Amino acid sequence: MAIETRLDWKTVKDLDKQYMRAQLARAGKPRPKVIGVDEVSIRKGHTYRVVVSDLERRRPIWFGGADRSEESLGLFFSELGERKSQRIRMAVMDMWKPFRAATKKAAPQAAIVFDKFHILRHLNDALDEVRRAEYARLAGKERSYIKGQRYTLLSNRENLTRNGRRNLRKVLKANSRLNAAYLLRESFGQLWDYEKEGWARRFFDNWRESLKWQRLKPFEKFAAMIDKHWDGIVAYCRPENKVSLGFVEGLNNKIRVIQRRSYGLRDEAYLRLKVLTCTLEAI
Repeated sequence: MAIETRLDWKTVKDLDKQYMRAQLARAGKPRPKVIGVDEVSIRKGHTYRVVVSDLERRRPIWFGGADRSEESLGLFFSELGERKSQRIRMAVMDMWKPFRAATKKAAPQAAIVFDKFHILRHLNDALDEVRRAEYARLAGKERSYIKGQRYTLLSNRENLTRNGRRNLRKVLKANSRLNAAYLLRESFGQLWDYEKEGWARRFFDNWRESLKWQRLKPFEKFAAMIDKHWDGIVAYCRPENKVSLGFVEGLNNKIRVIQRRSYGLRDEAYLRLKVLTCTLEAI
């Protein structure tokens, strides 16, 4: 006679934790040379934790801190140790000043490169500001072309359905300011293709010059932000800094899926293990 065995949730979770700890032990202690730094929201109310990844091995190696402060990222470097911190040659991050400060303090030799996906998010925000301003300014048929087209405008063209591409053509044909903003957004991505800093700067100066007479204040603010943070952006042009910048963005998506499937995972130690093992091979 078969005996039915049922494990309660706590037992399942404890077994899962043991398995994930074994995965981490098998992966070995981190010795990163190229790191990616990002923050992740773990619950509503601006509650953040810092995630650090080894971009060469393409795996998260640290999850912690109390917020997205300099002190929180400093905990990572403290745990890594002075010797290993001084072996880091590059750190990819967004333009958040506390992360830069912590990195410069613990790993001053590391080149700081700003993640293009965060930068393009700011550019998308500028395009969306133009869309909202145009929607508020217009009325009647002219407004109807814009209504409900936020996703269409902010998505990559190749991700749109045939219907979406048709709607995009209608919007851009109907509104010259949105058309100009959209083309500026699309062309800016060329910046990361350059391998010489001088050519990258020339491209950016020409791109910024094209803003004249366009009356696109959100894009002017974006250009000023890029100019202010230029060193961390142009650093990607150097051949030794050509790493895949998409891993951190992909990891953030993985973490959101983990949280959604687990209804938030209120057990933070469990969430930490889930994050640190989400790219490791099964044992």
